[in-house]
Amino acid sequence: MHPEQYSPPAGVGTTRVVVIGAGYAGAVAANHLRLRDDVEITVVNARPEFVERVRLHQLAAGTAAAVVSLDSLLADGIRLIVDRAVRVDAEDRVVHLASGLEVEYDYLVYAVGSVGAVPSSVQGAAQYAVPIADFESALTLRSRLAALPQDAPITVVGGGLTGIETAAELAEQGRAPTLVCSGPLAPALSDGARRYIARWLRRHRVTVLEDRRVAAVGPDALSLADGAVLDSAVTVWAAGFTAQGLAHDSGLSTDEVGRLITDETLTSIDDARIVATGDAVAPSGVPFRMSCQAAGPLGQQAANTVLARVAGETPRNVDLALTGSCVSLGRHAAVRQISHKDDSSMSLYVTGPLSTGYKEFTSRLGTWKVRREARKPGSVPWPKGGPRPASAVQPTRRERTS
Repeated sequence: MHPEQYSPPAGVGTTRVVVIGAGYAGAVAANHLRLRDDVEITVVNARPEFVERVRLHQLAAGTAAAVVSLDSLLADGIRLIVDRAVRVDAEDRVVHLASGLEVEYDYLVYAVGSVGAVPSSVQGAAQYAVPIADFESALTLRSRLAALPQDAPITVVGGGLTGIETAAELAEQGRAPTLVCSGPLAPALSDGARRYIARWLRRHRVTVLEDRRVAAVGPDALSLADGAVLDSAVTVWAAGFTAQGLAHDSGLSTDEVGRLITDETLTSIDDARIVATGDAVAPSGVPFRMSCQAAGPLGQQAANTVLARVAGETPRNVDLALTGSCVSLGRHAAVRQISHKDDSSMSLYVTGPLSTGYKEFTSRLGTWKVRREARKPGSVPWPKGGPRPASAVQPTRRERTS
């Protein structure tokens, strides 16, 4: 059923909304839904904590905790079920959980986020490389690093923002990692910003190998496609993100990496009762960059779409423009890249104390906005962009990959 064909039933009662995932987008959506007092909100999340994914590289390096109790972020009255969703039955409007519990809904907010993309095509990568995109993997990496001497060879695979931040954090802790990039370093940033990052990494003993692809990963080494072999006591995989498989496994329409395909109101093209948000959504098949920056506003948008349908109104199209990106270089340096509305980089970028402070400010801002929505839903001034009709969408948005 297409969204435009759906008309909410008449009558008075409580509308049950289930939110799968309590990351930046899901937590914001759950809190924002409290704008109506006749909505019963249930959040399903695999952990009782909120994971600050923007700090996972710090967790791995031992400089941050990266978790906050969901009790302090979700508003009173929101039911939290600590469990993992394994299937969505859209026909019967039921979410099946790993524990065997079934949760019924009137509307579903699909906010499962993303996971690290470790390709099966690279021999040994899934077995020996440690991803950095989730809490458990970051903890594993932290434990592995703690057992190694300072001079042990460490390789970080991925020349995007996550790979750069991970390598820089390790370098500031006295390590000398090698950063392997399949293309140029920081390809999404401007030339000036890329040069600045390259100089910082060089000064801090990070070896950067550009345009080099990994062919195989072993327990203590990795092989490159050109035949070179690098010693590596730990190989960190930071070469991009992919969507979780829940939507695909549930028979819903997804894009090539598993994001739920929606219209411009974030409503599933398969079912008007399912709304997606954050890293898990591909509006018109053209997603925004997977990022904390996009997750919060998309969480609000998803909640507003549900609230509009509950009220019998027509939801508005997504209205969001990303303003750039910020990459930390340890705890004392950063680069703030300014972008156009389509998320392509301008030549303008900022470094020095201003960018360092801005990076820490934005890292804290994500959880602050979730708490603000919990205290007073609708009070956060989320960034807006120009109209984004599906017919005008151009596939220029960049994934946070190397």
